[in-house]
Amino acid sequence: SDLGDEGIAVIGTDPEHHKANAWKVVRTIKCQGGGSLFIKTHPKSTNLYVDTALNPDTKISQSVAVFDINNLDKGFEVLDIAGMAGLGEGPKRVVQPEFNKAGDEVWFSVWSGSKEESAIVVLDDKTRKLKTVIKDKRLITPTGKFNVNNTMHDVY
Repeated sequence: SDLGDEGIAVIGTDPEHHKANAWKVVRTIKCQGGGSLFIKTHPKSTNLYVDTALNPDTKISQSVAVFDINNLDKGFEVLDIAGMAGLGEGPKRVVQPEFNKAGDEVWFSVWSGSKEESAIVVLDDKTRKLKTVIKDKRLITPTGKFNVNNTMHDVY
């Protein structure tokens, strides 16, 4: 994904079986806007989540785009993650989709201002529906919620 535009660059990463495409951009996919920081999938998921936390349009920065990796030509579904958090008025930024170890949940940080409530939103990956919202007054612009197992074993 790219901070500056709405494109997602698909790069060939298999020099052994696809030498002609190795380490080259083989396709660009249109997303909902620029300002993306994180893009995430999991080996057990058919979804690809793209945040746009730095997009100046609040509707875009408060949501994520989700692609079906088996049908990228279908386009993306927009999920209003900030709306699911139920945090009330004020600007929000949704950032960093992160899977649990099993690959059946995806967690999003919802940033608010330093004096407003923030949250972590947990979705069911298969249905793309809300499972739970984690709120706490100590949760201020939550970041770095990396799954230790996935990080240690390079599960992306």
